[in-house]
Amino acid sequence: MKLKDHIFTTLLLTIGLILHHITPGILGGMKFDFLLIFIFASLLLNTKFDNIILTALLGGLLSAITTTFPGGQIPNMIDKMVTCLSMYLVINFFKKYNLNIITLGIIGALGTFISGMTFLVSALFITGLPVPLPVLVTGVVLPTVAVNTVGIVFVYKTIKTAVIRAGVSI
Repeated sequence: MKLKDHIFTTLLLTIGLILHHITPGILGGMKFDFLLIFIFASLLLNTKFDNIILTALLGGLLSAITTTFPGGQIPNMIDKMVTCLSMYLVINFFKKYNLNIITLGIIGALGTFISGMTFLVSALFITGLPVPLPVLVTGVVLPTVAVNTVGIVFVYKTIKTAVIRAGVSI
């Protein structure tokens, strides 16, 4: 992997980190994970396995640093690794087809759901949850799935257009 690919991935995750950091915690200290949108954009733009691992480690570390969930550091690391590896398989499946708005939305929704459930289940076993699991799923995970489904389409299309206009090869 070239250095410019590492830098591009890092820049995307930095933008996601800023959005993730300024998002206030809601139900039980949970917050919408806008960092996921930029993680998915990074995975979509560069599907090499080493980028998947880099994105998972960096994304997990960045979200662990900014988490408002009590004891959420380790669940964040687990969540991002499981999500990125799962999305590697999903994205490679969808790469056979055209990445249109519908497939991007499916990727965003599925990835966000996997991430949310992985985080909640790992947090349940590691630290416990401040409110019951079904409340967190309906109050945080499902709304985040809706937001990220739309968000990934917008962000991916914007980044892809900017990269093409700038003449940068990824």
